[in-house]
Amino acid sequence: MIRVLIVDDQPLVRTGLRAILRPEYGFEVAGECDDGVSVAEAVERLRPAVVVMDVRMPGMSGAEATRRLRRQPDAPPVLVLTTYDDDETLSSALRAGAAGFVLKDSPPEEIHRAVAAIAAGGAWLDPAVSGRVLAAYRASAPPSADEERHLAVLTPREREVLRLIAHGGSNPDIAAGLGVTEATIKTHIGSILAKLHLRDRSAAIVFAFDHGVVAPQRG
Repeated sequence: MIRVLIVDDQPLVRTGLRAILRPEYGFEVAGECDDGVSVAEAVERLRPAVVVMDVRMPGMSGAEATRRLRRQPDAPPVLVLTTYDDDETLSSALRAGAAGFVLKDSPPEEIHRAVAAIAAGGAWLDPAVSGRVLAAYRASAPPSADEERHLAVLTPREREVLRLIAHGGSNPDIAAGLGVTEATIKTHIGSILAKLHLRDRSAAIVFAFDHGVVAPQRG
């Protein structure tokens, strides 16, 4: 059972998500927040496996709430909820450390897959908007000449792991696909982050799209 904290200022959205993330589908809603300010305390108290968070909220945005949450030891990953035309705000959430994003009007099955992928240590970038969002992300931080050279320092296996991460693969899925242990995949990911001077898995995904390891679909 995947424990989820829902963060959204709209009661109707929270009700809809609670209806989607039901126990019969493998999810338990541990609690709800109606603003970004209360997220850190709720996470400390409820210990969710995933935080599903609206990107736009009064008082404190989802990006700022994510940034503050990621400072906590053992903070759970954040899946950001968005609308179709919120590219700039979404790119801010990625910079803050969100593990992925999904459209609010996605089918329930898509939201199930997104939450499960994030909980398993993977990432989720909704293909309908990923191309535009990543473009907005990079527009605010264009790659340096040093960064362009970094890809060459990865081994062929590390490049393959990076590609699978960018496609949303979890550590167990990647390990099974490559015929190695999950511990080996964790070692590869640690090496990738260190060699590329990246903060986390989300930054590795952005790097993979930026440098042609994978290509985003264009929304």
